[in-house]
Amino acid sequence: MSPRQIVVSGGGTGIGLAVAEAFAADGDKVTLLGRREEVLRAAAEKLNATHGDGTASWCPADLSEPEQVRRAERFITERSDAVDVLVTNAGGNAAPSHDGTLEGIAEGYRRNFAANVLTSVLLTEALLPHVRRPGGRIIHLSSIAALRGPGSYGGSKAAVNTYTFDLAQKLGPEGITVNAVAPGFVADTEFFGDRATPEFIASRVAQSLTGKPGLPAEIAASVRHVASLEAAYLTGQILHINGGAALGR
Repeated sequence: MSPRQIVVSGGGTGIGLAVAEAFAADGDKVTLLGRREEVLRAAAEKLNATHGDGTASWCPADLSEPEQVRRAERFITERSDAVDVLVTNAGGNAAPSHDGTLEGIAEGYRRNFAANVLTSVLLTEALLPHVRRPGGRIIHLSSIAALRGPGSYGGSKAAVNTYTFDLAQKLGPEGITVNAVAPGFVADTEFFGDRATPEFIASRVAQSLTGKPGLPAEIAASVRHVASLEAAYLTGQILHINGGAALGR
């Protein structure tokens, strides 16, 4: 089988880079998107050194901005006739705190909506005409926070879930599956920044039933399965990968 064309947003570090590595190990071609040019370049160089020249390309873009999304679309479609797998991983808690004012609260909700919802929706909508029919896979990264907060971040991930459901219903007849993978606490990422003290990490690990944090490679393995040819009957689902920190529902 010829290499598939994979697009991973937020692909320079953490879960996104682990996802890109999983596909590259299968012999696929990966395009990395993200805001930080130097991080993307380093990630692509690592993938190319490990898996062969031409495995990874990269394009810097703020995917909450329509014009930058259009630029990323042009970059991708100039290199490939079709996108086989789109993984929208870009995002994060862009407003973990606020000053308590209505203005501060409003700004926090706007920032998290832009960081998590717009980055997923705009890139997906831009690339939809280019997703392979049949056989395309669209996978959004959600979060355990969609079930239990915090408010502005959890609310933005809940919106990603509903977008997943809506898109799955629209694209199912065209042979495209749409799912979301929702991690719990994952170590070895930049997500929590300075908040990731030993005490903080221990408190998050204690929420799981397995007594361990998730790892980027474990989340990537779930994404890889959802994107596989064998997963053609899997669509419109939120896959919770959280060590039992939130029980299935």
